[in-house]
Amino acid sequence: MSHFFADHDAPLSMLSVKTEYFPQLTDKEQKYAHFMSKASHAGSRVVMRQVSHESEPIFDLILAIHSKLNGKYPEDDITQKQQTGLYLEYVSQFLSNLGNFKSFGDTKFIPRCEVKFFKQLLELAKINPCSSPLTLSPVDVNHEFTSHHLFSTINELIDIGIYHVEEKAALLGFPSQGYTSAYYLGLPVTPEDMALLKEQLFAELAILPENTRINKVGENSFQIWVASENVKNQITETYPSGQITLSNAVTKVEFIFGDHSREMRLVASYLKEAQKFAANDTQKAMLQEYINHFVTGSSQAHKEAQKLWVKDISPVIETNIGFIETYREPSGIIGEFESLVAIQNKERTAKFSSLVNNAEEFISLLPWSKDYEKPIFNPPDFTSLEVLTFTGSGIPAGINIPNYDDVRLKIGFKNVSLGNILSAAAKSSSKHPPSFISQEDRPIFEKYQSDSFEVQVGIHELLGHGSGKLLTEFTDGFNFDKENPPLGLDGKPVSTYYKVGETWGSKFGQLAGPFEECRAEVIAMFLLTNKKILDIFGFHDVESQDKVIYAGYLQMARAGLLALEYWNPKTGKWGQPHMQARFSS
Repeated sequence: MSHFFADHDAPLSMLSVKTEYFPQLTDKEQKYAHFMSKASHAGSRVVMRQVSHESEPIFDLILAIHSKLNGKYPEDDITQKQQTGLYLEYVSQFLSNLGNFKSFGDTKFIPRCEVKFFKQLLELAKINPCSSPLTLSPVDVNHEFTSHHLFSTINELIDIGIYHVEEKAALLGFPSQGYTSAYYLGLPVTPEDMALLKEQLFAELAILPENTRINKVGENSFQIWVASENVKNQITETYPSGQITLSNAVTKVEFIFGDHSREMRLVASYLKEAQKFAANDTQKAMLQEYINHFVTGSSQAHKEAQKLWVKDISPVIETNIGFIETYREPSGIIGEFESLVAIQNKERTAKFSSLVNNAEEFISLLPWSKDYEKPIFNPPDFTSLEVLTFTGSGIPAGINIPNYDDVRLKIGFKNVSLGNILSAAAKSSSKHPPSFISQEDRPIFEKYQSDSFEVQVGIHELLGHGSGKLLTEFTDGFNFDKENPPLGLDGKPVSTYYKVGETWGSKFGQLAGPFEECRAEVIAMFLLTNKKILDIFGFHDVESQDKVIYAGYLQMARAGLLALEYWNPKTGKWGQPHMQARFSS
């Protein structure tokens, strides 16, 4: 039970944009960043609905308590001060994760304060504990698509949604196996259900599932909820209207539009405002495709937006928005809402540009044949950013997107390193020395940890995620010599490849994320010793290079040990793909 408590006295990492960055923007750039940030925050409730069924009503309750108390919590005696502190620690962790499951670990966390104290806050705030959680929600939220109704009273929300934990239900996974997932509604969804929908619905109709949720209404009947402002299907040329029968002649499926309708409307409205301040025609066209995506639900519109995003080279204000990463959905195909607004750090970007310019040379050093690389390396945009706004369950240190395999292959991708995230992680206010690092190694580790991590992230994103090629069949042919395929690990020609419509995620499911992260981590470790790369990052003498390398290996070894926190031996599940990757590395 105790391991589910919210963190106590946790280290704080201040995420700030250096004061010189925002004022240096032009008025037009500031307004563009402002409206993109508004669009980003407008999707916050979407994230909560994807985390757990109780997350959004908990959010409403937290805001209601804070508003009605005017931020003045009880501190009349030592006990009250302690209980208030524990409550606020839970609230801060909830808001940081946009839900009651850890973004890094995928486990539920509960308050350390007593249930009695939590309910005393209701009394002080004059909130009726017997009323429905619906009464705390904004009036314009469409509750046809929310889970507030699962809790008849606020008391029930506190007792069951907030405080109750069971070993399996406190982990994200398939509901049919006893785990929790808010990507699925209705009857418990099974792995077999998702495999069927992947193969006979999404693949056969060439519909991308990232912006959907699954409502199982019967043993062989499903509704696919599509995130869109429109509550009716306006894209019938790609999404069938009414109920259809899959090729197994048994399963019935219907697409239902309007999931997150209020939020999609708000996102689209702010994007329209941002469009007025776009820096160029590419940005304007990109935003228009985003707007089409959020209004209609068209997955293809988002893919078109990502193509244009890749072509918008090195903008002063970098943004990305949509249903992006599929790590948390148990079958690995539905994306979590995520949005980034950031300002380019030109000094740091210069390092990454040099890494990009030499990328082909570094990729050629990797231990596999050129048959497994793209025939022509299109140098991607690689920038260092200062994050201004980020909406999602957790902020990464680096990003390599888009995730659409065909876009990456035919158009390209972008790498971004989030500079103030890297700095904040290294400067967190931890009161304890780093675990698993000896007294002898601590000075090197503490001095070079941040520098080494920056190098690792650069290699991880550009040369890790950015290298390699999936052997794929397209409608117009193959991206490899089908008659003379490359050799596999057994020394024989490979006989398998991705068929039309198949993707890395659709074939490998839950393993896709950890496997790809492991590949990127191993490549980072492999190339960390390259003196030319270290020279690019400003480490010119042998002594500093050796210390950066040493700190890097200490960091990865420590990360592998820390990863065990995210392994549940009772359920045999890893709670975080990156940690599964680091343990394997």
